[in-house]
Amino acid sequence: MTTATNAAGPRSIDTSAEPPVLTRVEGRAGYIVLNRPRAINALTLAMVRMITTTLEEWRHDDRVQTVVLTGAGDRGLCAGGDIVAIHRDATSDQPAEQTESATFWREEYALNALIESYPKPYVAIMDGIVLGGGVGVSAHGSHRVVTERTSVGMPETGIGFVPDVGGTWLLSHAPGQLGTHLALTAGSVKAGDALELGLADWFVESSKIPSLLTALVDTRPGAAIAAHASVSPAGQFEDDRDWIDACYGASDVAAIIKALLKHPNPAARVAAETLTTRSPTAMAVTLRALRAAAELPDLAAALQQELRMVVRFLDCGDFAEGVRAAVIDKDRNPAWYPRRPEDVWPEDIDGFFAPLIHELAL
Repeated sequence: MTTATNAAGPRSIDTSAEPPVLTRVEGRAGYIVLNRPRAINALTLAMVRMITTTLEEWRHDDRVQTVVLTGAGDRGLCAGGDIVAIHRDATSDQPAEQTESATFWREEYALNALIESYPKPYVAIMDGIVLGGGVGVSAHGSHRVVTERTSVGMPETGIGFVPDVGGTWLLSHAPGQLGTHLALTAGSVKAGDALELGLADWFVESSKIPSLLTALVDTRPGAAIAAHASVSPAGQFEDDRDWIDACYGASDVAAIIKALLKHPNPAARVAAETLTTRSPTAMAVTLRALRAAAELPDLAAALQQELRMVVRFLDCGDFAEGVRAAVIDKDRNPAWYPRRPEDVWPEDIDGFFAPLIHELAL
C-alpha cells in the first residue's frame, strides 16, 4: 500500500509490466519519467537506484544537455511512498541502522545531493501532488516548474516523523518563518506559495506542459520555460506573512503555540489548533533541525543531520503510532507520548542528533 505522507520505503511493489522509471534521450534532452501512476509515482529503492544510475551516465553523455523529470499519470509527480514498509522496520527488533529503511534513506539522500550539484540543467515538472520524497527529487533541481494543479508539502509531523530529503535545508532558507510554519503544521501549498517559499522557480499552466516538454528537445531550458511561463496566482502567504513571522520565531513549540493563540488574526488560531494535533516530539525535533539547518554550510550537511534523525525515529514510539492512526487503523486519533509540547524537554531530543555508526557518505 502506498500513501502520500512520507518518503518512500524500500519494499514497495509495482505490478505494472513497465519499469518504474522510464528514460529516453530526445534531441538535447534526457527525459526521466517516474512510472508508478497508480501509486502517484511513489519512490522505491529500485527507482532511486535507476535514477541515480541514469544521472551518472548522462553526466558524461554529450548528447544530454538538459535533464527533464516528470511523473506518469495525471495525479502528480510523486506522492512520497510506502510508510507502511518503514513502519514494519519501526516495529521490528532489528537495529535501526541495519534496516532496509536506513539503506533506502542513505541512497535517497545521496540522490538528492546529486540532483542539487548536477552539472547540467535539471528541469523538474512539479505538476499535481509533490510530497515527501517527491520534493527531494524535484525541489533541489536547477529549474523547478509548478502549475495550477501543484500541491507541495512535507506532511511528516502529522505521522510523528520529521521533514527529510533535504526538506529542512529548503524550509530553513525560506523567507522569514514560512518554512517553519509549513514544516510544523505538516501543511501543503499551491503554486504561488511554493514560489514564495523558494521551492519552485516558474509557473506554467498545466495545459502548456506538453508543449514545454516538446520544446526542451531542442531549446535551452531557460528559454523554453520562459516562453511557456505566466504569472502565478497569488498565494495565501501574501496575507499571512505578518502573523507567521511574528509567532514562529519563538524559541520552542510551546511558545509558538502560545504566540499563535494570542495573535488577533483568526488564521493564527487555526494554525495553533493544527499544531495541537501534531506529534510534540516530532515538532520539537523538526524545530531544532530547522534552526540548525539554517546555520549549516550546505545541503549535504543538512542531509547528514536528517539521516541521524530519521534513523532514530524508527525507535520513536510516535512514528509507529502516527502511521497506525493515519494508515493502518485510520482512526486519525494518535496517542502521542508525551502528549503536550510543554512536556518535551531539550534533553529528550538531543539523541536524535547524535552521530550514527554509519554516517552518510557524500
